[in-house]
Amino acid sequence: MLTPSLTAQDAPPAPSICPRCGAAFGCGAAQPGCACGQVKLTAAQRADLAARYQGCLCLACLRALVAPATLKETPGRPKLP
Repeated sequence: MLTPSLTAQDAPPAPSICPRCGAAFGCGAAQPGCACGQVKLTAAQRADLAARYQGCLCLACLRALVAPATLKETPGRPKLP
């Protein structure tokens, strides 16, 4: 039986290792709808991450690194380190 050839859109995400935490994850940067597109980064955040890490970070690390910058301090809430 012949199987149809896969296009870049159909192919599974490329296996990657997160340079921050060392976790294996599927990098979908070459595909539409990549999970990291869910994380909104400013130009300054992108530049900082590019300077600190080589390659793609996993979604959990992206969220963890961006979250403190986007949280607003509320009275009675301790400041984030």
